[in-house]
Amino acid sequence: MEPERAYDVRPLTPGTWPAFEALVDRHHGIFGGCWCTHFHKGCSACDLSLEDGRAIKRDLVEKGVAHAALVMDGEEAIAWAEFGTAEELPNIHHRKEYEATQEVVPDFRITCVFVDRRHRRHGLTEQAITGALDLIAQAGGGRVESYPHDLTQQTKKMSSSFLYNGTRRLYERLGFVYDRPKGLKNCVMHTIVAPS
Repeated sequence: MEPERAYDVRPLTPGTWPAFEALVDRHHGIFGGCWCTHFHKGCSACDLSLEDGRAIKRDLVEKGVAHAALVMDGEEAIAWAEFGTAEELPNIHHRKEYEATQEVVPDFRITCVFVDRRHRRHGLTEQAITGALDLIAQAGGGRVESYPHDLTQQTKKMSSSFLYNGTRRLYERLGFVYDRPKGLKNCVMHTIVAPS
């Protein structure tokens, strides 16, 4: 889907934290109470309250170990894509299966994408992922993996509210290459990003 318009993309930093915080608060947590801490080192078993998740995420942002591309409409964040190194974000879903079939450690991962419910179906998932790739290029580039939902064989429509990392077809449009299946309905895809 082509975006209706291009929005500004900014990195998640202490300076943009208030915009990210407002996005999460508007939805009572990303995907039902989450602050996207699960993928971070040391948080895989975290069963956090909304406030504990907020505090942990804010601390990670202030320490410079939580990265994301925020899609901005003026000063309001309306979408985001979380990314980071494999060391920063080791706790991917289906990790045991992934590691059993892993041949290369990626330089970066994109682990979560979220769009404000008021702005869905306008191409913002693509803009958030593209923004993340641009920020990865600025950070030196390299091999980037993501783990989207593979709906290519699915006949039933899946609610977009469950697509926490986009779809295989979206990543293919963005130049990612299918690597292998992961879990029941996810896959591993990768691309190479040149440094900018």
